[in-house]
Amino acid sequence: MISSNNRLKILIVGGAVRDLMLGRKPHDLDFLIASGTAQDFLEAYPAAQSVGKNYEVFIFKGMEFSFPRATGKTVEETIDLDLRSRDFTINSMALDEDGNLYTHPDSLEDITTRTLRPCFAQTFKEDPLRVFRAAAFLARFPEFTAHPDLVTEMKRAAQKGRLNNITPDRIGVELRKGLAGRKPGNFLRLLQEANCLTPWFTELASSTDIPAGPPKYHDKSVLDHIAEIMDKCAGNAITCWMAMCHDLGKSLTPDDLLPAHHGHGKAGVLPAQKLGKRLLLPNKFIRAGEISAQLHMKAGRYRELRPGTKVDLLMKLHLSGLLENMISLCRSDRGEDVMKTAPADLAEILKVSLPPKDRNLGAESGEKLRSLRASRLKSFQHSQNLQNLLK
Repeated sequence: MISSNNRLKILIVGGAVRDLMLGRKPHDLDFLIASGTAQDFLEAYPAAQSVGKNYEVFIFKGMEFSFPRATGKTVEETIDLDLRSRDFTINSMALDEDGNLYTHPDSLEDITTRTLRPCFAQTFKEDPLRVFRAAAFLARFPEFTAHPDLVTEMKRAAQKGRLNNITPDRIGVELRKGLAGRKPGNFLRLLQEANCLTPWFTELASSTDIPAGPPKYHDKSVLDHIAEIMDKCAGNAITCWMAMCHDLGKSLTPDDLLPAHHGHGKAGVLPAQKLGKRLLLPNKFIRAGEISAQLHMKAGRYRELRPGTKVDLLMKLHLSGLLENMISLCRSDRGEDVMKTAPADLAEILKVSLPPKDRNLGAESGEKLRSLRASRLKSFQHSQNLQNLLK
């Protein structure tokens, strides 16, 4: 910890203290300058850079040092005021250089019971982005549960329209944190429970009331199915995003066709694109969502596809860098490794090249190459089948 001097009192605050209390190694260290002035801090740490807009914040050696937004008559009162204004009780803790712990009145109980609770009733009014931070937190820390007050205040924030004007990329950042979590489906589950899917996740807002498919194959709503597949894909944020997008087209199925969802793959491409662009996600995510919606049904029937269709599918996934992601998604969605042979099949068709006489003929060259690859794949699969029979 960076030491305080006679004028400065600096404490570690927030998530780093929470992680220490949970027995985890902190990754991001944030500090509160509970006493002293900005000039005092700069004299002690002249390399620090001022980055604050509404109040004094400095960056030093990659760490954030903030001055309190409100000050009390004593240092202890200042610390208490700061802790009571934070987002969640489990983040409302501070540790000084002597090991003294300062907490919100509910922090230690909520750490013990693994409960996510807002620090104060107006927490989402002060910063509506905290709604999505809560969802991301439960995706990252699935052992925690939402306190009833959290859900109530999230609902109130949505009803008051406080979610409408959040900067989109900030929501995208929280979403990506959730997608990288241990139970990413919790991101959607909490937003749905608190009626916070609109206006940013409108493509999923009605999916709670729509069956994911005929009872023979599905016993959940579209949203519950999507969240379940996201959980099964945990460990790769791109794959989890693909899981979020793969069945978006089901929300567009006309009521008279339910519970079947014929053509939902193609129907889901535009919603996946709109969702990714609305949240200003990186292009790789947007493209992955489109491909997931468009191709997941075809990929799920990989074993049944004709060689030419397999070549088209494999090349599209290969060129987008999403083959392994689609394999993982299909395994989670189908409950078996339906694309097990896909990597070997791809390696085989990539060995094929056009003879010189068939090159530079435009679309004709493309058709010839596809035909050669399909023939090669057919022979390769026949050979593999024979080997399996002889084992």
